[in-house]
Order: sequence, then C-alpha cells, then structure tokens
Amino acid sequence: MNDLPLAIDLFCGLGGWTEGLLAEGYYVIGFDIERHVYGDMKYPAQLVLQDVLTLHGSQFKDAALIVASPPCQAYSYRAMPWKRAKALPPPDNSLFEACFRIQREACEAAGRPIPLVVENVKGAQPFVGQARWNFGSFYLWGDVPALMPIGGKFKSSGLNWSDRSKRGQDFTRVAGRQNADGIKHHASGAAWFDTGPAALSSKSKARKAASAMIAKIPFVLSSYIARTFHPANRRAA
Repeated sequence: MNDLPLAIDLFCGLGGWTEGLLAEGYYVIGFDIERHVYGDMKYPAQLVLQDVLTLHGSQFKDAALIVASPPCQAYSYRAMPWKRAKALPPPDNSLFEACFRIQREACEAAGRPIPLVVENVKGAQPFVGQARWNFGSFYLWGDVPALMPIGGKFKSSGLNWSDRSKRGQDFTRVAGRQNADGIKHHASGAAWFDTGPAALSSKSKARKAASAMIAKIPFVLSSYIARTFHPANRRAA
C-alpha cells in the first residue's frame, strides 16, 4: 500500500505540476487525452489516458490535492489584438468548469475539503472570472494560498506564426530551463525537429512539443503549491 499522499494532475501534459509534486513527496496520477512524448521529454509519473470530462470526482476521494491546467488556446486566441479574434463568440468553458465539478464531487465523496488549484492564462479571466494570483504568465484559480512566490513580470511574445521567414525556427529543445521565471516563453537550446514549412502545421509534432513546453508549470510554482498543501505541513501548521 502506498503511504504517500495522493495528488491528481488533470490535463497533465508534460507534467510541470507533477514534477513539483513528486519532489515534495506525493504519489501522483496524471490524466490527459493524449500521451505527450517529445524526444526525451515525457510525463514523469503514472499516466491515465482519459478525457477529463468523463471523470467523476468520487474517484479521487483519497486525494490530498488536485491540480489542473485545462487547455488555454481558445482564451489566448481571443486575447489577441485581431478583429477576427475579437469577433468570436465566447469560448467553451466546459473543460475549465470540469475541474471544479470534479473537486466538488471528490469533497462530497471524501466528506472533507480537497484543495484544487487550476492554472490558465490571463486571457481566460473575462470568461471564467478573476484569477486569485498570477506567477508571471501563469494565472491561478481555486484554493490559492494567501502567500505566494513572485514570478516574472513580463509575458513573453510567444511563438510567431505570422512571420513566414522564421518557418518554425522557434521550436527548440529546452536546455536546463523550465519557465523558472514564470514566463510562458518558447524554449531555447539545440534544435531537434524539422524547421521547415511542415513545422507550421497545427498538427506537427514540433508545434505540439513547443506548445506543451510553453504550457509547462514552472518547478518553483509547482513545488511551492505541493509543499503548502502537503498533509504533513498542514498538520504542523
């Protein structure tokens, strides 16, 4: 039997939340609709391939903490200064709202509070409500601790898909740098993929790898949240 506190990572991607949770002594189970493997980058814990919308929170009644990073693309696009983006109807919030449904169901099944921290982008706020804190470009909702570390102040310009002269060259392997400053910037280091026109495709592995890396939660943030909600630290407090 595993005596470590259980943490659930929804929309786990490459496991930015999970890396901090593992470092702080949790047993972690991640849920995602696909397996993210890009070279030597992959999810570092137990992974369940399942649509989060099909989960029921009672499955997680034994959890000590739930974290989540629902997809942000729809919110990010609507925040762009383009007429086409501004003219779009409100995005579908079902994935974001599913996180809180799952928490509510988990708490009801457990008969106790189970904290939830949800991460997304600044552009989600007009559609899901004001974030409780931001660590650089990483905005947080849910049971965010009153005291939080300070992240980077400036949001990266991100990946430029409109400049055809770049032809995807921003896609590069991270070299010892994991959004430590709280800024969702593209990676830097040695190239490891096709930088030609194929890299511009929304279905290209290079673009998916870069998107997953950009979205990865900084270790300083994930480890802080993990440490704050660890049952041993909460009992000591």
